[in-house]
Amino acid sequence: MSTVDENKQLIQDVLEAYPEKAKKKREKHLNVQEEGKTDCGVKSNVKSLPGVMTARGCAYAGSKGVVWGPIKDMVHISHGPVGCGYYSWSGRRNYYIGTTGVDTFGTMNFTSDFQERDIVFGGDKKLAKIIDEIEELFPLNGGVSIQSECPVGLIGDDIESVAREATKKTGKTVAPVRCEGFRGVSQSLGHHIANDIIRDWVFPQGDEENKDSDFESTDYDVAIIGDYNIGGDAWASRILLEEMGLRIVAQWSGDGTLHEMKMTPKVKLNLIHCYRSMNYISRHMEEKYGIPWFEYNFFGPTKIAESLRAIAALFDDKIKEGAERVIAKYQKQADDVIAKYRPKLEGEKVMLMVGGLRPRHVVPAFVDLGMEIVGTGYEFGHNDDYKRTAEYVKDSTVIYDDVTGYEFEKFAEGLKPDLVAAGVKEKYVFQKMGLPFRQMHSWDYSGPYHGYDGFAIFARDMDLALKSPTWGLIGAPWKK
Repeated sequence: MSTVDENKQLIQDVLEAYPEKAKKKREKHLNVQEEGKTDCGVKSNVKSLPGVMTARGCAYAGSKGVVWGPIKDMVHISHGPVGCGYYSWSGRRNYYIGTTGVDTFGTMNFTSDFQERDIVFGGDKKLAKIIDEIEELFPLNGGVSIQSECPVGLIGDDIESVAREATKKTGKTVAPVRCEGFRGVSQSLGHHIANDIIRDWVFPQGDEENKDSDFESTDYDVAIIGDYNIGGDAWASRILLEEMGLRIVAQWSGDGTLHEMKMTPKVKLNLIHCYRSMNYISRHMEEKYGIPWFEYNFFGPTKIAESLRAIAALFDDKIKEGAERVIAKYQKQADDVIAKYRPKLEGEKVMLMVGGLRPRHVVPAFVDLGMEIVGTGYEFGHNDDYKRTAEYVKDSTVIYDDVTGYEFEKFAEGLKPDLVAAGVKEKYVFQKMGLPFRQMHSWDYSGPYHGYDGFAIFARDMDLALKSPTWGLIGAPWKK
């Protein structure tokens, strides 16, 4: 692995291509992790430079694609022109159980399909009519969310008024989400806005409904927050938590329901997997309902065992014993996976660049397989994400925030990774460079990757990516 000084020089070399003003701005977002430092030392959560290509999404993508979209029993209206709804349609493989079009709607696309006349005269009446039609066509829907697109914010449609009237009319939750794409600097603000709407439009209604509920609580009630069940991740995690003796009262938003969301304030602990997208609502529940929250990591056997023990430490001896029992049960399985794949993957270098939690959470899974992380960064991370990342990466790891397309390619040329693990926008760029690639937003049509069962699939996929005979026919330029 390169030294700290060598990688700092690499950053400077890459920055030389920029005009002076752009260079000054971008160098604040690039750094090298140094041993003993508790912060990656990069600037984050600011507007991308005009003229450079980055991998970010918008506030609508953060709300509809991440937080609200996977709630399976609700109809999520993309309110605006058809394009946003079309391009966010079933993109993340959020698995769910149910009958599509009857009681679940996750893989269906609902849009108000704005035309020019709607921009001129407003879309409120159209939106109200759509909600009426949804109620008639899909009477088993649990509720509706209105995911507003850019034109809605520009023309000033009053979606809140429509939502209030529709709630009275249907008796169901209709949540207006002001997630117009131009808000904020990335999809991150969309997460925050979506969390705030849950706080203001879902929980108050849930509090009223829960007064008359016959819910019988236990000391072991928990909620899984911020697991989107990509490829079945939440199911793989839930197996372990239930085997150790906890009761999952709510799981959202992957394979989640509106009812589960409303019941969450009844739990004793919120277990949060994707910190970036759901820490806001978890903090609110801690402040209002006194529910503590804990960020766990179920990528790779080292972190799985560590997280299970840390979760168990928040409960009594019964759960502590249950955690040890679960770890012991799966130890041989994990050891067998490592014995099979580590000899083949030992020493392989990996570059990461993903969205929310994965630039740090997946690092231990690679390390369990003997692989080395040489660079990592977030599309839309905040300062607290990078502070958490410092605990995961080694000395001299290159850290890049909101990396541009140019920078990412040049860092790859300098760091010479054996594998790049990033998003679908980057996949074909690096494959054309002759580099093995894994798509880490939705597991490249595979998964789950969470839990012990997921680790076996993860290890297999990394081996398949790296050892494919295809790369022997082309290969990265520095390998020729």
